[in-house]
Amino acid sequence: MKYQRLGGSGLQVSQLGLGTNAFGKRADQAASSAVLHTALDNGINFIDTANIYAGTESERIIGEALAGRRHEAVLATKAGLVRSPGPGGSGSSRFHLMRELEDSLRRLKTDYVDLYQIHTFDPYTPLEETLRTLDDMVSSGKVRYIGASNYAAWELMKALGISERAGYERYVSLQCSYSLADRTPERELVPLSLDQGVGIIPYFPLAGGILTGKYGEGNKAPAGSRADTDPNFARFLTDERIALGRETASLAAELQTTPAALSLSWLMSRPAVSTVIVGATRAEQLEESLKSVSLALNSETLEKLDAISQPFIHSEPFAVYRLPE
Repeated sequence: MKYQRLGGSGLQVSQLGLGTNAFGKRADQAASSAVLHTALDNGINFIDTANIYAGTESERIIGEALAGRRHEAVLATKAGLVRSPGPGGSGSSRFHLMRELEDSLRRLKTDYVDLYQIHTFDPYTPLEETLRTLDDMVSSGKVRYIGASNYAAWELMKALGISERAGYERYVSLQCSYSLADRTPERELVPLSLDQGVGIIPYFPLAGGILTGKYGEGNKAPAGSRADTDPNFARFLTDERIALGRETASLAAELQTTPAALSLSWLMSRPAVSTVIVGATRAEQLEESLKSVSLALNSETLEKLDAISQPFIHSEPFAVYRLPE
C-alpha cells in the first residue's frame, strides 16, 4: 500500500480508502466485518463512514469490527445531513454537531475520530459557529482533524478564510463526487485545493459501478448491482455515461487489467487527490479494487483516458448532497 498526506496536514492516509455506505444495508454485519478486516490486512487505513449510513448501522458495525484494531485505522465520520426530523435534527449548528459526535463515538466504540467531516454546507448556520464548534472538538481531543464534504468552492474558501482570521482549526480535506464520469471538480475545487493545501477525497469514484463495465447493451442492471437494488439509481444511467463505461472497459482489456482498477488508478494520479474511497459488499470486491494501487499508467494511457472523459469536465456533477430547503 502507498500512503500520502491528507492535504497539507501531517495525517498519512492510504491511497485507497474504504467507504462503508453499504455496511448494514447491502452488506450484513458478517460480510461488512470481513470487508473491513480485508482492508486493514492489505494496508488500507482510511475508513470512511457517516452518522446516517444505514440508519447508524454502519458506524455500529465498524465499532464492533475494529475491536482490537482501532490503532490501525484512520477513522473518519460525518454529520450534517438529516439525522432526524424536526428542529436540530440536521445541519452544522453547535447543538446538532455536539450531540452527533457523542453518538458517533459511542457507536464506533472509540474516544476520538481521526477526521470529522461536515457532510454538506449549512446555509442556515453561520460558518463561524460551525468552525468554532469543530475547533472546540479538536481542543477536547475527541477529533484529530476536520474536513468538509459537498461544499462549493466559494463555501470552502469562505470557511478557510474564517478559520485563518479567527485562528480556528481549518479544513484539511474535501469529499466530493469525482471520477472519469464526473470531472467537474477540476473547474474550481481542484485549483482551490492545490492552492490551499486541502486534500480531495473522491466519492463515487466508479460512478456507482458504471465505470466497472457492468452495464452492457440496453443499460440493463445486473442482478445485485446498485441500480438493481436501488431503483433511484437508474437516473444516473445516461447514454453518455454508459458509453464512457464501455470505452473504459475496452481500454482496460487492451491493458490486461479491469476497468475498475484502471478508473481508480487514474483518479489516484490526479492532482490534490489524497485518498480514493471505494465501497464493497464482499471481500473479493475490495481485493479487485486493490489492484489499482500497483497499476502504473503511462502518459499514453492517461491521454486516452483524458480524451474519452473530457466532456465530463463541463457536464453536471454526478452527485451532490445538500440540505433540503
